[in-house]
Amino acid sequence: MNDVSSAIGRARALVSSGSGLGWGLLGVTAFSFTVPLTRVAVDSGHLSPMFVGAGRAVIAATLAALALWFTRQRWPSGRQWLQVGVVAGGTVVGFPLLTSYALTEVPASHGAVVIALLPAATAVVAVVRTRERPGRGFWLAAAAGAVAAVGFAAAQGGGRTGLRWPDLLLFAAVIVCAIGYAEGGVLARTLGSWQTISWALVVASPLMVVLAGVAVVEQPQAGTPIEWAAFAYLAAVSAFLGFFAWYRGLAIGPMAQVSQVQLAQPVMSICWAGLLLGEQVTGGTLLGGLAVIACALFAVRTRGARTPAHVPRARASAPKEMSR
Repeated sequence: MNDVSSAIGRARALVSSGSGLGWGLLGVTAFSFTVPLTRVAVDSGHLSPMFVGAGRAVIAATLAALALWFTRQRWPSGRQWLQVGVVAGGTVVGFPLLTSYALTEVPASHGAVVIALLPAATAVVAVVRTRERPGRGFWLAAAAGAVAAVGFAAAQGGGRTGLRWPDLLLFAAVIVCAIGYAEGGVLARTLGSWQTISWALVVASPLMVVLAGVAVVEQPQAGTPIEWAAFAYLAAVSAFLGFFAWYRGLAIGPMAQVSQVQLAQPVMSICWAGLLLGEQVTGGTLLGGLAVIACALFAVRTRGARTPAHVPRARASAPKEMSR
């Protein structure tokens, strides 16, 4: 009987891990368009970086508020408000604004160089924030994946050396976003995946409305249809819908392992940059992409991580679907 119970427990753990990885990959695919489309939106200067960074959060917050209202979601309570604030500061305010300004000076492929560090940063923050302790094999694979991703993206971006102010902005974006991802993954276990980003958007909306208004006053926003389409994607998907999948994956966990799926994001981003921005995609791109993905797959298959018993598990069923 014990053997049967043990086998059932292992099967359930495997299913949960696989589900977490699947949701995480869906979120990463949505996010992989963020860098090239941000570059499209701000490249000509028709749409200002502040407007793109803040305006997309305003639209996403409107969608989030409607979703929360129509589905009658419960309000966060107590400490959850502090956690929502951390998520808002990192993923709603910090990352969009910092990357929007940085990508006015550097190409999308160069932006992917620094943003490729995000999975490793998220894993480190997750270890500090929770009691997950991945084994040595995981850390070796994660480190190899980060090196492969950065080296690959750097080669595709022209091998830039030295730090300039856009690089510092991108590094800052990685740090604040990693904190937001890790805290959001923890909060999603009790508040729900899409509810977490929705409340974060609502909390940050007063500030983002002010910033968007200032941007409009300082410079009339007169983008082309393509630039407005890119902005619409950033608002609806990058700032909102993509987090539905991403935070659910992190909530199911193990968080440190699921975060490594994002190692594939720079590969995807550079491919989209080639299609959307005309950047050259060579055979080296394909080989580098395979190397990055191989490291990510090895990392997520490592069995070293364990979720502590006291940490709330993800909701057994998906959060209440949005319906009228």
